[in-house]
Amino acid sequence: MPRLRLALAQTNPVVGDLEGNSAEIVAAVRRARDAGADLVAFGEMALSGYPIEDLASRPSFLGACRARAAGLATELDEAGLGDIVVVVGHPDGPFEPRAFTTTNAPTAIAQNVASIIQNGEIKARYAKHHLPNYSVFDEYRIFIAGDELLVLRMRGIDVALIICEDLWRDGGPVNRVASADAGMLLVINASPYERDKNEVRLPLVVRRAVENDTIVAYVNIVGGQDDLLFDGDSVVVDRQGSIIARAPQFVPHLLVTDIDAEAATLDDLPPDVARVTLELPMSGSLTDQTALTADVAVVPDELEQVWNALVLGLGDYVRKNGFRSVTLGLSGGIDSAVCASLAADAIGASSVYGVSMPSRWSSDHSRSDADDLAERIGVHYETQAIADLVQPIETQLALDGIAAENLQARIRGIILMGLSNQHGHLVLTTGNKSELAVGYSTIYGDSVGGFAPLKDVPKMLVWELARWRNAFAARRGETPPIPENSISKPPSAELRPDQTDQDSLPEYEILDALLEDYINGGFGRNELVERGFDAETVDRIISLVDHSEWKRRQSAIGTKISRTAFGRDRRLPITYRPTAVD
Repeated sequence: MPRLRLALAQTNPVVGDLEGNSAEIVAAVRRARDAGADLVAFGEMALSGYPIEDLASRPSFLGACRARAAGLATELDEAGLGDIVVVVGHPDGPFEPRAFTTTNAPTAIAQNVASIIQNGEIKARYAKHHLPNYSVFDEYRIFIAGDELLVLRMRGIDVALIICEDLWRDGGPVNRVASADAGMLLVINASPYERDKNEVRLPLVVRRAVENDTIVAYVNIVGGQDDLLFDGDSVVVDRQGSIIARAPQFVPHLLVTDIDAEAATLDDLPPDVARVTLELPMSGSLTDQTALTADVAVVPDELEQVWNALVLGLGDYVRKNGFRSVTLGLSGGIDSAVCASLAADAIGASSVYGVSMPSRWSSDHSRSDADDLAERIGVHYETQAIADLVQPIETQLALDGIAAENLQARIRGIILMGLSNQHGHLVLTTGNKSELAVGYSTIYGDSVGGFAPLKDVPKMLVWELARWRNAFAARRGETPPIPENSISKPPSAELRPDQTDQDSLPEYEILDALLEDYINGGFGRNELVERGFDAETVDRIISLVDHSEWKRRQSAIGTKISRTAFGRDRRLPITYRPTAVD
């Protein structure tokens, strides 16, 4: 049985940084060559970053990507890395609209491709067939679909190549793998992280391996890009669906393993399958050598995965957008405590600037809890009292009630944005998904900021993450970062005396369950009542959610971790008057 040494490189690209992404690719190819690899594969759009959105409609950008792919081939050859086979994803074009058989948007001029590079040349290219048009994806609008499966023959093994969504859809190229009798299916991906996605993604890879009787190698990019987070978790499974090798989540990694695959036997392939034969140096033949023992990374438990995802999403947003520090309000509450802890883990405590902004209604424990948090984490910390700033505006405008409460939040927003302008900090807004859903935030007040770490994190999960992070610190012999009082006390905005969130909202356990069914589950009013929720509560919460769309449309982005995050996942009209309750 012939053997091929495979390297899967999960890199962290930045959209548009063609030179920087190329340098990361060259470095990974060099490490793969040092490990004796014959073939190294990178993720979908690893050269350009992903998603490129409407950059796909710019001929200048597409031309630069095509030129950089050709330049990468030359660069690898000149670096003495020419004989290794490199598979790298990038956009290609510009093409004439409708230049290929397609049913998608008539104005598309780009293709989502994988280029096969060896000996200073692009030997072949494969264009993605299935272009997703759901959730965060809009590829059907911006790309031209491919229509041919590509098979690479090397060391007597046929390797079929597809891109991401092509694996998920029945029909199309994945159904041609068996007819091509490929010994391995190589899938390059840009697959965003979601909670519980491994319950779907890995079983799919296993199913494709078993139904096609072939080894499946799945490589994914890693890192944050705006509100999306790619988790890596590249994996190789054998023909029976057992894991051969697995890369860790949330970090760049080079996964190297030996593939003992069935020898290629078909000389005549179906007309919609193309084959390219690639010669590899005989001196590197692994056929008679002992197989390499590959790494199989342990997947962390769910709370650790979520924490790591939020840390990477925040850290990459800061780094990739050129910020050196962040600032946020520290109220002594659970949300700001978790945000500050995430920020310290993401970019280091020395780059985090916390600000306590007590009002005349702030309790002593809120101030002391904020002090305690700052000391535990080691962030920069200052106090800017707001009472003397609020009073003259409140008096001049004769504000009371909600208007007076919101003024306090807006003064705090002014302070944070002033410090941001003065020192170059990125302002973090600390609201969670439950609050954002029902509109419990002050526009231009506590909603002010450039990034919302908890935007897709429901309130109950915020508490779970706080307890997990403290327990994690304790296991490592470190000081738990989040004060116990911030976790245990009733949540409150403290904008009036003795205020708590539950004055006007159901218990968060009930609220989060209802929001999960309404937002993620898509259940209507009557269905929610049938599922056991109180009818009056359902009516009130649905009304709050629907009438808060205008606020959410103006809110900062934050890392997506659920199936339906606010933003590009859930696009609803602001002006909306339902004609029925369901």
